[in-house]
Amino acid sequence: MSRQIFYMPFSLKFLFLLVLITIFGLGSLFLGVIVSAFMKIGFSAEDALLILFLSLIGSGINIPLTTLKSDIPVVKDSYIKVFGISYRIPARRMVRNETLLAVNVGGAVIPVLISAYLLTQFPDSFRAAGIGVAIVAIITHSLARPIKGVGIATPALVPPLTSVLAAVLLTSAIHIPGCPAETCRVIIAYTGGVLGTLIGADLLNLGKIKNLGAPIASIGGAGTFDGIFLSGFIALLLI
Repeated sequence: MSRQIFYMPFSLKFLFLLVLITIFGLGSLFLGVIVSAFMKIGFSAEDALLILFLSLIGSGINIPLTTLKSDIPVVKDSYIKVFGISYRIPARRMVRNETLLAVNVGGAVIPVLISAYLLTQFPDSFRAAGIGVAIVAIITHSLARPIKGVGIATPALVPPLTSVLAAVLLTSAIHIPGCPAETCRVIIAYTGGVLGTLIGADLLNLGKIKNLGAPIASIGGAGTFDGIFLSGFIALLLI
């Protein structure tokens, strides 16, 4: 009876073909979403594809900046044997920990360069964008939590949602000459998502990174899946 209820309605080759079609279909859809998002900030489709390609390649490139050193207390046990009985004596020692601080090309450098390019193209939006960056940085920093051996963790959707809300409010309250409201809104949302996350989550927590015990701490180290890159990208989708 169970064989009659649970059976494969098509061959394994056809199932494999369906899986491939689904993967390529979702990949094309995701690629189209990324391209359309970057076209919102004035890039052509070719430029958007180039940015995505460089970001993916740059995800594997980390540029060393400095080595952070800290002394971490560690409890180690020593044993003394007396009359055949072992006694455990815990001892507190300081161990020197070194963390290599690096910056990821795809996850941090490229988004920052895009933000700088947008601000130079529309210098009149600099003041409003700076306010947006400050708002995102403050909120992100208040929610960022250091995790031992991992790094700094923040809620994924908070920075982009904050940057979008800040962009809408600022463009509604402030008149920016020489910059259309819709264009400025997109610029503020993107720069706020990228620079606000970078400052609030990473730069303001550099003092805590050296005490997390991680051998390597890379800013934007998750590449295109890092909070800095995704914050700017999601902000573009939401705006």
